Formats: sequence, structure tokens, C-alpha cells
Amino acid sequence: MLYWLLFEQLFPHFGPFRLFGYATFRTAFASITALFLSIVLGPWLIRKLREFQIGQPIREEGPKSHHKKAGTPTMGGILIVVSIVVPTLLWTNLRNPYVWIAMFGLVSFGAIGFWDDYSKVQKKRNLGISGRTKFGLQALAALLIGFWLLGLHARGLYSTEMNVPFFKQFRPNMLIDHFLASPFTYPLAFVFFFGFVIFVLVGSSNAVNLTDGLDGLAIGLMIVAAGAMTVLSYVSGHAAFATYLDIARLPGASELAVFCGAMTGASLGFLWYNAHPAEVFMGDVGSLALGGAMGVVAVLIKQEILLIFVGGVYVIEALSVILQVGSFKLRGKRIFKMAPLHHHFEALGWQEAKIITRFWIAGLVMALLALTTLKLR
Repeated sequence: MLYWLLFEQLFPHFGPFRLFGYATFRTAFASITALFLSIVLGPWLIRKLREFQIGQPIREEGPKSHHKKAGTPTMGGILIVVSIVVPTLLWTNLRNPYVWIAMFGLVSFGAIGFWDDYSKVQKKRNLGISGRTKFGLQALAALLIGFWLLGLHARGLYSTEMNVPFFKQFRPNMLIDHFLASPFTYPLAFVFFFGFVIFVLVGSSNAVNLTDGLDGLAIGLMIVAAGAMTVLSYVSGHAAFATYLDIARLPGASELAVFCGAMTGASLGFLWYNAHPAEVFMGDVGSLALGGAMGVVAVLIKQEILLIFVGGVYVIEALSVILQVGSFKLRGKRIFKMAPLHHHFEALGWQEAKIITRFWIAGLVMALLALTTLKLR
């Protein structure tokens, strides 16, 4: 919106507006705008959530120390989504299809989370919509994004090749091109493509959701992850950097840097109110939206594997749940005292603030490692 007005319309008449054509400049402004919106609208939203008695139910089997948090306003993720969408509409080139795909991922996964949160509030229990329904809706949203990507691929605007850390020449193709050589193998190629997109998006979304169990933990890690995705998006869309780093270039991906900058700013602003002791929780509307958006950006810029490092703590938290459930079903024994992993450390006697800070440090180290792999190829 402002890009169209200030750069496309007014720049020819007023030279200094050239600045608004640079993605780096607009990324900075998108971050600041998102941060401003989060901090300014936060008190109003928290007050409204209290008025409507939208409080967080606490699961009985969880840590006893969390029972005092019962009733804390939840669904604060609405603030995050609004604080990302508005700056994105203001500061990006809205003719860019990648921006709309990223926003669709954010809003669609956020809507699923909203329904889940609203169901919990209605039932006054920490049980929203069924896991099967939630997964089915997430898979449907990912499937729609997959069709959108195939449409761009057919127009030559999207590559299905994937960047692999530490390897320059090895770029596996998600559509497995040799399967497309024969009509008889078409179905297998498309099943693999859609299955992969669903796995990345649903996995990313749920990993953030599982990590959202301590005050500020998930949102603090998102500041780091979104910041790293901002860098990755920018270099993927920059011809010189992409060539120098020998990564798949996606013309126009620099607009995703603006979107990721808004994610970073919105997350930073939300942390102001979500820091321990939290005044508001993001709920599933926030965690599913952020995780889904991060997965969409990774698929767009062909950094699906690097996403494992960028969101390393999220991945570890999700794996701890998978291992715990698998071990209990197969052996009847638990690996951890409690899952996800942050609850295990609580059961060991660690203070909540210490767990949060140490997990943030681990997340920062893993994100920096992810960025270093761009050169170590």
C-alpha cells in the first residue's frame, strides 16, 4: 500500500522516496510498525479478553506450579496476527504472490488455532477441538498452499529444488523430475510433493504450539527464528548474494524479508506482555499461526532443511513429545518425567525463568549455526 503510493507513484516526482524501493528499508519499517502496534494495542486487547472472561484453562496433569496461571487471558495471538498483517499490507509490494501465500498461511493456521482456543474457553477445559479435526484442517490449509505453489511453478515463478546445507551441487527436487518423465508416474511425484509440503507446514505449526508452555518461551524463540528467516529471505531474493552463496534464487523473495521483519517486530512486542509472569498467553491462535507462517516461508525460499536448525528448539520440543508417547505405547515406560521437554526440566526442579533463558540461548546458537551454513558449502 505505502510501497505503491510512496515508491511507485510519488518517487518519480520526489527523489528521496527512492528509499521505499529498498527491501531492507521497508523491512526495518515493517518491524518497527509491528512492534508499535503490539505494544500500543496490547493493553486494550488484554482488557477486552478479561471483560469477556477469556482465560486459560490449565491441564490437570501439568506441573502444579502452573495452576496459579489459570484464568490468565489467552488468545493473545490475535494481537500477533494483526500486528503482522497490517505492516505487511503497508510495506510490501502487494503484487508479489509470495506475500499473499505467506499471509494465507499465517491467517489460515491462526483461524484453526482460534477455533481451538474458543472451544477451550467454551468448555472451561484445556481440551479444544479434537486432534484429528485440527490435523485435518492444518493438512487442508497446507494442501491449498501446495496447489498455489504448483500454479507458480507452472508459470516459472517457483522452483521445487531444495537447498541442502553444506552441499552446493546437491539440490533434490520435491517433484522428483524423473517421475514426471512418464504419465504413469505423475501421481507418485505429486503425492510426494504435497506430502512434503503438508509435513513441513503442519510439523512447523505444531512444533511451535507444543513449545508454548512457559511464559515467553515460544515467542522469545520466534524472535530469533523470524530474524533468521528475515536474513534467509533477503539473500534468497538478492541476485548477487544468492549467486555468491550458491543458493537457489527466488526473484521477489526479498518481499518475504519484509513479512518476516513484521513477524520479528510483532513477536518482540508481544513478549512485552508475555514475559514471565505473563499478562496474556498467545494461545493456539498465535502459536499455530506463527509456526505455519514460518513453515510457508521456508518452503517458498527452499530452506526446508535449514528450518530444522532455525527452529531447533521447537524441533527438539516436538521430538520429546513423539519419543515420550512412542516409548509409553511400545514399552509402557516414559523417557522424560514430563513432556514437552521444558516440563521435564520443571519436574527436575529448575525455575521457570532459568528454563526460558537457557532455551532462548540454545535457540539463538542454533539459528546462528543455520546462518553460518550459508557460507560453509
